[in-house]
Amino acid sequence: MFEKLKKSKKFDLLMDLKKNGIFDKSVLNAIEIIDRSLFVDENLKQKSNLNIALPIDCGQTISQPLVVAHMTQSLNLNNKLRVLEVGTGSGYQSLILSKLSRFVYTVERYSSLKKKAEMLLKELGVKNVFFKHADGGLGWNEQSPFDRIIVTANAPEIPNKLVEQLVNDGIMIIPVGDDYNQQILKKVVKKGNKILVENLMQVRFVPLIEGKLNK
Repeated sequence: MFEKLKKSKKFDLLMDLKKNGIFDKSVLNAIEIIDRSLFVDENLKQKSNLNIALPIDCGQTISQPLVVAHMTQSLNLNNKLRVLEVGTGSGYQSLILSKLSRFVYTVERYSSLKKKAEMLLKELGVKNVFFKHADGGLGWNEQSPFDRIIVTANAPEIPNKLVEQLVNDGIMIIPVGDDYNQQILKKVVKKGNKILVENLMQVRFVPLIEGKLNK
C-alpha cells in the first residue's frame, strides 16, 4: 500500500514539474529514478515526493524539487562536463548531477553533512562525486576550472572567486539577494572578461556563509 502511494505521489510530482516548465527528459528521468526519501529523516519520508522543501540537519534544507529541477535544467548538462556544487547539503542534488555530468565536485561547510552525504552516495555506488569540507564561497580552486557551477545557498552578490573558476562559456546557477525574501535565481554565463546574467525565478535559500564548521 505504501509503495503504491509512493509511486502515485512521484507521478503527481513529475506532472507538476512538467506543468511548471521542466521539459528536459534527462532531468525528469533523474528525479523519477532517485528516491528522495533516502535523503531525509524517517519522520519526513512520506513527504519526500511532495513538491516542497524539507528540513535536514544543521538548520539546512533539501530544496523543493521544482527548484532543483529548474536549477539542473538551466545548467545545460551533458556527460562530458565537470560540475562544482557549492553546498552539498543532503547529497540529493549531488546525486542528480552525477547522473547528468562526468564529474561532480561538491563542497560543504558542515563536516557532519559532508560525511553523511558522502557515506550515502558511496552506499549507492556513486563513483563520480568528490567531496570537500571547506568554505563553499571559495569554490575548489585545485580542481578548477569547471564547466558548470551550481550554488545551493543565497549570496548577496555574484562571487568573483566562483566566476574565476568557470571555463569560458561556462555556466553558473546561483541564488542572489539581500535577504531571505528577496532572492532571484540567476544564470551567469562567462564570456571572456565579461559575464552575462539572466534572472530565472524567485527562490528562498539559506545564506551562503563564510568559513567551515566541524559539526
